[in-house]
Amino acid sequence: MRNQEGDSESPFDPSQRYDLAPIIDHTLLKAEATAEQVDRLCDEALAFRFASVCVNPAWVRQAVQRLAGSGVRVCTVAGFPLGATTAAQKAHEAAAALEDGAEEVDMVLAIGLARAGAWRAVRAEMDAVRSAVPKGHAVLKVILETCHLDGEQKAEACRAALDAGLDFVKTSTGFGPGGATAEDVALMRGVVGDAMGVKASGGIRDYEGAIRMVQAGATRLGLSASVAVARGTGLATSGY
Repeated sequence: MRNQEGDSESPFDPSQRYDLAPIIDHTLLKAEATAEQVDRLCDEALAFRFASVCVNPAWVRQAVQRLAGSGVRVCTVAGFPLGATTAAQKAHEAAAALEDGAEEVDMVLAIGLARAGAWRAVRAEMDAVRSAVPKGHAVLKVILETCHLDGEQKAEACRAALDAGLDFVKTSTGFGPGGATAEDVALMRGVVGDAMGVKASGGIRDYEGAIRMVQAGATRLGLSASVAVARGTGLATSGY
């Protein structure tokens, strides 16, 4: 397996039962999320020692206060969920989130630009957000929304992220027509090697599904069904 930063560790052994909590971003990105639900999310993250909670920017300050001193990080999103805002807007959103205390930002790729093959513009956007989220100061991930890209577009987006010095490539927003697949995770890992983390998200609802992503090369998991996965229990009723 690899650790949550994406560095190689011991080989994966499918006969073992793994504690996945340290690589889980416990996620609540629904529009209808309430303050009470955000507090519950944070309390679950504390209880299970998840890597982070991932919330919309409006909830970053609350999550930071709830998790203060715990070591559980606060992750948020930029250009979410469509990726259809400008590079400057994504950079501003990311910078504001860091001011509020976020330590990780998941930006959405400019999907239309990627589909059109406008890779210089894609790279320029990544550079702009990376400037707002300085490497070593906070973690920056890019969500590819893989369900909208073909294989070469996924690979080229990964190469752009690698060249821009991003920290992770991520499969999905959880709001598109498709989520994470082991095939996409393996493709992404094959492109970035050990130089970046790979985050699988979207539709992962149980331990077995999570393990398939880890086997394929994921070093971080974005889940709303985090508690079910951490417990190794059956199918959850919903999954980010």
